[in-house]
Amino acid sequence: MIRGAFARRIGLAASAAVLLGASPLTCGRAVEPDPAPPPPAAEPLEAEIETPRRMLWVLAEGAVRVLDDPSRIDALLDEAAALGTTDLFVQVYRAGRAWFDSDLADAAPYRAMRDRFGVDSLALLLERAHDEGLRVHGWVNVLALARNRDAPIVAKLGRDAVLVDRQGRSLLDYPDYDVPQPDRRYYRMGTPGLYLDPAAPGVAAELEAVFAELLLRYPTLDGLHLDYIRYPDVLPFAPGSRFGVGLDFGYGAPTRERFAAETGRRAPLGDSLRNANAWDAWRRDKLSELVAGVAATAERARPGVELSAAVWTYADRAYLVLGQDWRRWLEEGWLDLAVPMSYTLDTRLLRYMAEHFAGRPDGERIAVGLGSWLFAKRPEGAVEQLEVLRQAGVRHVALFSYDSIATEPALQAALHRALGGADDDVD
Repeated sequence: MIRGAFARRIGLAASAAVLLGASPLTCGRAVEPDPAPPPPAAEPLEAEIETPRRMLWVLAEGAVRVLDDPSRIDALLDEAAALGTTDLFVQVYRAGRAWFDSDLADAAPYRAMRDRFGVDSLALLLERAHDEGLRVHGWVNVLALARNRDAPIVAKLGRDAVLVDRQGRSLLDYPDYDVPQPDRRYYRMGTPGLYLDPAAPGVAAELEAVFAELLLRYPTLDGLHLDYIRYPDVLPFAPGSRFGVGLDFGYGAPTRERFAAETGRRAPLGDSLRNANAWDAWRRDKLSELVAGVAATAERARPGVELSAAVWTYADRAYLVLGQDWRRWLEEGWLDLAVPMSYTLDTRLLRYMAEHFAGRPDGERIAVGLGSWLFAKRPEGAVEQLEVLRQAGVRHVALFSYDSIATEPALQAALHRALGGADDDVD
């Protein structure tokens, strides 16, 4: 099954709604649009699926902060043109905060911008980007809350919405948002902070509602881009709970009760290994149900909208450790596009990954994400990585990020030359 805009572009006769209706998973309560008919879907920008796509991540709280000041939009569009960009992933929801008009998220960033400038920066960016032939996707951090203990979803659902580790400790109680001592001698959070539990009652429904609100209020958005759609990464990695080593999450009391109700088994806790395989599979399914639910909700709110996700580049590790079965998400048609974050300084390793992605049956629906910021001091390395992807047969690439490129003149100039843009205005 293939959903949404992707299905339409390659000429499938079945509608996306029918495809989603055949999905074996549902998630939480349905979030219905207002009784009035939803705004019509944006006309898709002309692009055959055979055309390579070049994507650019635009941070909400990076060095430039485009959505905080509409006067910065023109510079973003100029940079996008110089890089040959076709799609912008514009971050509009991070840590429970919204850079769009929202009643469900903390819209303080949006209100501050609107009160200062009297315009809606996201709406203006959509209008100007479309005039330039660019697609714009709303980039949302799904389960990560950074350090925002006061996020609306936590205020509404309580501390049970936040992940609990195998020893029964909530991330809300972690000192400095990292693993407590003495465990910190052995484990570290890959990205410290708070994370929502996708299996906790109410979490999926609340997130679906926020994303439906975004799509309904901005009917010209071309896509919804999911990020942090996984359990936290802990270093070193452990292959699931069945070996009783390492540190993993999802052990809150309501979640364990839900597992027991749905499976008739007790969740492992502490040193117990009983039902570990079933527990790992169930948590993985809860995350997949969240993706399926977002896909269905997005399709109801905006028929044909494209759904993509930034995913862990090592798919087996994502499956075993992070509960992120993104290959299934593509197979089931819940995602139109997966973007493995292949951030590395090791060009040989990148080649191995690129050849794998290009050789997959669904390789046309994979865009390789490159960590361009890693090469600020050695811009030729960023150019080499683009050539590696080309030689491997990768057709779609995403660059991280606009902020890191725009603030590093040497890197900017090198990428302009490599990607066919001009760099006359770069010192």
